[in-house]
Amino acid sequence: MPDSPPIQQFERRLRQLEDREALRELIALYSLAVDDRDIDKLSACFSRDGTFRSVDGVMDAHGRDAVISQFHGRFAVLGPSNHFTHDAVFEFDESNENRATGLINGHAEVVRNGQAMWASIRYRDEYVREGGRWRFRDRLLAFFYYLAPGDYSQLLGDPLRNRAYAAPTPSDVPEQTPTWQNYYAQYPRR
Repeated sequence: MPDSPPIQQFERRLRQLEDREALRELIALYSLAVDDRDIDKLSACFSRDGTFRSVDGVMDAHGRDAVISQFHGRFAVLGPSNHFTHDAVFEFDESNENRATGLINGHAEVVRNGQAMWASIRYRDEYVREGGRWRFRDRLLAFFYYLAPGDYSQLLGDPLRNRAYAAPTPSDVPEQTPTWQNYYAQYPRR
């Protein structure tokens, strides 16, 4: 907004810095709530109409109550877990200061069905400010891998490196992303 007075530009930039920090805190609170099985805090992370989905379609909950119900199903097969995030890139909606999107990379150490596993995850998020705080409007989960630690070196390059389910499935990223596919269509591997 180049025509805005300097004070308005400053206030807008300051608000976005505060919002970035609030979004980082939301993401951290989500991870802690999942790991601690704190249903009240987990519920508060999602908007009333929030969704939680996975690229493979296994998870597809719409509405806060459905999201929490879906987590109860996940917790039934998970033992202790440790989720943590790395990179976070946010983009704010220029037409609505109460909306933003984010791309988040992270990892999880979990016990799934009694087996220790590592997961490399990516979230594609939509956020909304609701009740004066940022919440997830939509959280789309993708996996780079979901492997037993002993299988990591052998299976990291295997396209079927999602071993969370009874049968191996293709990873969601990066091979399924349009940029990856376009790159290798233009520059085939040797």
